[in-house]
Amino acid sequence: MLPTLRQLHYLKLLADHGSFSRAAEAAHVTQPTLSAGIAELEKILGAPVVDRQRSGAILTAAGKEATVRAQAILAQAGDLVEAARSASHPLAGRFRLGVIPTVAPFLLPRVLPVLRERYPKLRLFLREDLTHRLVAALKSGELDAALIALPYEMAGLAYAHVSDDELLCAVPAAHDLANSDTITPARMAAEEMILLEDGHCLKDHALAACGLDPPKGTSEESFAATSLPTLVQMVGSGLGVSFLPRMAVDAGLAKAAHVAVRPIAAAHPSREIVVAWRAGSSRGREGKLLAEAASELPAP
Repeated sequence: MLPTLRQLHYLKLLADHGSFSRAAEAAHVTQPTLSAGIAELEKILGAPVVDRQRSGAILTAAGKEATVRAQAILAQAGDLVEAARSASHPLAGRFRLGVIPTVAPFLLPRVLPVLRERYPKLRLFLREDLTHRLVAALKSGELDAALIALPYEMAGLAYAHVSDDELLCAVPAAHDLANSDTITPARMAAEEMILLEDGHCLKDHALAACGLDPPKGTSEESFAATSLPTLVQMVGSGLGVSFLPRMAVDAGLAKAAHVAVRPIAAAHPSREIVVAWRAGSSRGREGKLLAEAASELPAP
């Protein structure tokens, strides 16, 4: 006898919520029904998958391994359904798209009207998050595709190119560097550099593209921003210099602050914007269509 998809779904919900009652609520079944499903799963596997304690449900080693495999099986089952639905009508119905914060506010306002016009039956659900969490959600089947930036470790994923996004140098408007036509990475490194906090891949992209090491010193001795708008305000206040993606500058992000933006004199100061999806996913065709729509946008 093999586990059913329903039993594997119960296990995943139990792993997500850590409680039989909350997992049952998420599954829209009674707690005894969910408990019976987990018990039957344990009987089939021949090993306990959860330790039942007053403080909650704790997965056993076997339960953790089963959960990982259950997520993959459920994702593939979902792909099967979506593949059948979208075979003749791509991008019709629900599509879960993740977007990183350094892309979402600058690209989405331009691409969403295009998608609405081309695919009127598309029901797009958006999730803005950091790259590592979006990639994890892609691999677990929680997202269908994601707009992210490369370079990034893409094992287990496929992707389609959208655009190359130039990285620019932002300096206080009154700074001497504002009088330069271009700014070298070495000149930037000689200044106080303000970067996005850890977790934002733009930080790593900018440093790598310019051949720079992370600023030395402890976190208490250097500045870090939580978002691009905050970073621009910090630069405009004279706290240091930083990197800005061209798409953010073209969207007007630097206009409201006392900031000058200049090209960086480096070989390839840019990041690659792509639409990524889980390798082998039936949503790959639709991911390519999304990338195509985004890549055809005219310059702002």
